[in-house]
Amino acid sequence: MDDYSRAVCGYMVFTGAPSAMNTALVLRQAIWRKTEPAWAMCGLPDVLYIDHGSDFTSRHLEYTAVSLKIRLIFSTVGRPQGRGKIERFFGTVNTELLATLPGHLAPGAKTPPSLDLPALDQAIAGFIATYNERTHREIGTSPKKAWIGDGWLPRMPESLDELDGLLLTVPKHRTVQRDGIHFQGRRYLAPTLAPFVGRPVTIRYDPRDISEVRVYDRDTFLCVAIDEAHPNQRVSLQEVETARRARRRQLRKDINDRIPRIADRAEPRTAAPGARPTKLRTYEED
Repeated sequence: MDDYSRAVCGYMVFTGAPSAMNTALVLRQAIWRKTEPAWAMCGLPDVLYIDHGSDFTSRHLEYTAVSLKIRLIFSTVGRPQGRGKIERFFGTVNTELLATLPGHLAPGAKTPPSLDLPALDQAIAGFIATYNERTHREIGTSPKKAWIGDGWLPRMPESLDELDGLLLTVPKHRTVQRDGIHFQGRRYLAPTLAPFVGRPVTIRYDPRDISEVRVYDRDTFLCVAIDEAHPNQRVSLQEVETARRARRRQLRKDINDRIPRIADRAEPRTAAPGARPTKLRTYEED
């Protein structure tokens, strides 16, 4: 949220604990130009006012702030009054949006939950668009008009690739194979990778969508590699890891189900008189 205009510049809906990656993705959306013309807010802030959550006190955020020339200011511990503007917005979301959605937990509420995460994300995006356009009681105008003002140029990164290189903080080192880059059981291809076969590279990816990865060679951006086996299929890293864990559990169950069957088929053998006992266990067929 922009402190002066109260305009919401970026947001993210996710499940689980906050993380430095989620914070980086929110900043990426807030800083870069939006695809919706009505959502005009963008640019690098001079100051980032944050609390003491582990996602905000990470070394990566500190490094990113230095690189982007953003000054970090931490709120006072145990005093939420210092975060009154953003806390007020959260209260508005709770009362004006979440209370109207199916599945809201309230006295006497009977509507069953029917929203998945993408649907909730879409609902919040629509509410933010309305919030930025309507008149704010404290400033007497809409956040969008207050942000635009008399016209000014926000400070922007040189390119989205440069911004991604600083914010997308999930670097993985891989060696380029003849059939592409292997990651999470998937294979990523790009014509630009042909001269780099056998060489180590660094890939960076968006955990919400690993259908593509960005490839870097010594911090120099090379290309975007695509998972051609699953074209036009947006899938998150969490979904892939969940599917792989489920597959491993199923394989383990199948193996455990077969072990008793093999043991039942093996009949106990009677040792011949005078035969020396052996520690090696064998089946009757042996």
